[in-house]
Amino acid sequence: MQSNERQAKSKLTWKEFRASPSYINKRDKALNSGKGFLLGIFRFVVIVGISYVILAPVIKIIADSFFSITDAINPMVFTIPINPTLDRYTMAIKYMDYLPILGTTLLYVLGITVIQVMICSMVGYGFARYKFPLKGLLFGFIVVMIVVPLNTIQFPLYTTFRYFNPLGIVGLFNGGKSINLLQTPWPTIIMSVFGCGLRSGLFIYIFNQFFRGLPKEIEEAALVDGAGTWRTYFRIMMPNASPAVITVAVFSIVWQYNDSFFASNFNIPESILITRKLESLVATIANVEKVMNIREQQLYFDAGVVLVLVPVVLVYLILQRRFIEGVERSGIVG
Repeated sequence: MQSNERQAKSKLTWKEFRASPSYINKRDKALNSGKGFLLGIFRFVVIVGISYVILAPVIKIIADSFFSITDAINPMVFTIPINPTLDRYTMAIKYMDYLPILGTTLLYVLGITVIQVMICSMVGYGFARYKFPLKGLLFGFIVVMIVVPLNTIQFPLYTTFRYFNPLGIVGLFNGGKSINLLQTPWPTIIMSVFGCGLRSGLFIYIFNQFFRGLPKEIEEAALVDGAGTWRTYFRIMMPNASPAVITVAVFSIVWQYNDSFFASNFNIPESILITRKLESLVATIANVEKVMNIREQQLYFDAGVVLVLVPVVLVYLILQRRFIEGVERSGIVG
């Protein structure tokens, strides 16, 4: 019986064999496996290439921060130092007054972050849930805040806080004179309170998109239970918006921490923002320690950059999972 089946199979022509279901299934399976393999290789090459472009400068800065001067001038040394040293970090910590200024910076940044989360969430919730006159026009202004470059409003911002006297109110208590808020953190605080701080337009948009995705039945149930607007917002909506809160908080911390536009425009002191202190590190070491070698000065600067990066990296590592979840659910991708 088996021999007859084998003879029948052997009598199949090549054309009939190619048309058989077993051959078609094996062929499709092999093609799909080959496509998957090639696609995997392509993804790997793209990811490695992008990672190299992004991480190569950071790896070089970290490696250079451990270089001794002999390693720095040796053309045979690349990335891995032969005589590593911590002197760059010791000097950078000393002349940056690292720990005290870092503490002040974190206090300043976290304060601004809390303000932005509260104000932007309220504005975003209002746009998502309430109807009021000129709602579309006002939301258009929010979009304009996102797309207009900050450089275009640099001078108006400077003059506003250099001669701060909104509607003449300050002059009523200051003999008709304005006050100068530059070289203080007040400009960024005031702007954040009124919902126009650094990237506040984007944060409002994120909260608006998130609240629009929450079911209205939650608020209706709260209303039936006797909860007012504010109680519903603080006790129900904000806890449910934790992914958006995490996303905005991480963005705000990173952008406020690395801010150079407002810091230079308002001349925020070095004692408040550590990135401002980093700008003067090389000049301070050159003057005090008489380090005139430009290559050696760069090594000290690299150590300072690493010290400044550490808090931001730690924040991201701690909140990474919830941050990615918030980005996916807030409507700013896809």
